[in-house]
Amino acid sequence: MASRAFRIAVVIPKYGLVGGAEGFAAELTERIAQNDRYEIHVFANQWQKETPRILFHKIPILSFPKFLTTVSFAYFAGRKISSMNFDLIHTHERIFRADLFTMHGIPHRLWVTEVRKKNMSLFDAATAWVEKCLVQDKKSQKFLAVSRLVQEKFIQEYGPVDGNRTQIIYPGVDIQRFQRLDRKECRNEIRRRWPIDAGDLIILFVSMNFEIKGLAELMAGLARWKSKDPSQKFKLLIVGKGNVAKFGKLARRLGIQEHVLFLGVVQQETLDRIYLAGDIFAMLSRFDTFGMAVLEAMAASLPVLISGNVGAKDVVADGANGFVLENANNPDEICVKIQQISRRELRTSMAEQAFQTACRFTWEAAAKQVENIYEDLLGNRP
Repeated sequence: MASRAFRIAVVIPKYGLVGGAEGFAAELTERIAQNDRYEIHVFANQWQKETPRILFHKIPILSFPKFLTTVSFAYFAGRKISSMNFDLIHTHERIFRADLFTMHGIPHRLWVTEVRKKNMSLFDAATAWVEKCLVQDKKSQKFLAVSRLVQEKFIQEYGPVDGNRTQIIYPGVDIQRFQRLDRKECRNEIRRRWPIDAGDLIILFVSMNFEIKGLAELMAGLARWKSKDPSQKFKLLIVGKGNVAKFGKLARRLGIQEHVLFLGVVQQETLDRIYLAGDIFAMLSRFDTFGMAVLEAMAASLPVLISGNVGAKDVVADGANGFVLENANNPDEICVKIQQISRRELRTSMAEQAFQTACRFTWEAAAKQVENIYEDLLGNRP
């Protein structure tokens, strides 16, 4: 007689929608659901699509008053889950109780006070309280961080955790997204579609938050590069959503307006083609728990230039597949690194190593790591 499948509850407010945590949870869960050993239930407020091997449950959220947002989702999710019989609860969001918590961000109090440099609001206090309940609950057995940076901040807030209860599970990337496209064709197409000369070096910036991701710092570095050598031919392609008027004005003030193109928000396939048309990827974030665009760029064979505040620095071998800038506020240092990567021989070598690095970080590998953790926790159950 075949044994029944283990019933797994996966919790995330927005499953598979735009965002690092939302995409991470979906990519992971879709692959784990293919294993017949598990019966996967997703508890979410919103989801993009339903798949046959996953059962979805709608969880309400009270967004007014605002401080109830996290609390209400945690309460309603907990109440729904407790009314059912699950072998394991895996949450990607702050709720009151779970066996396994994937931490896509740093502890909320540190995010507010150290990164945003703000005082705690009632909403922040409520969110931090739910998080503390989850971390300190005796049922919580494992905490998964998406980078070493997240793990370190977790320990800073809650102190050392016994044994191996914290573990890093890096995001994955779909290599096939780029391998099914022709790079030369993409490069020609993108250069025809936008005013980019054949000899222009393409520096790619992808973000939905220009300020946090360091666009101003990148522009300052490029302006310094141009001032040292006015003959440099390059285009900075800015993909995503942000204050175009503000940064367009900054480009003019820095004297690089003819080198900057704002492409706006594009469809996924267009973005993939833009990656393949590029030469360098830059993300000089003030803070980023991981930065999945870094892995996407590496999967497209782009050397990367990132700040030391990006969690993805764990996968960047400085000088081999990219550069990590510990001081992204220094235009001279940015200028030097861009100047180095602009040299074809080094860029070609870095591009190959970037791709080889990305090949090690697949969603299948990440899913297998999480399945191993599931088996370990389920095996330790009384």
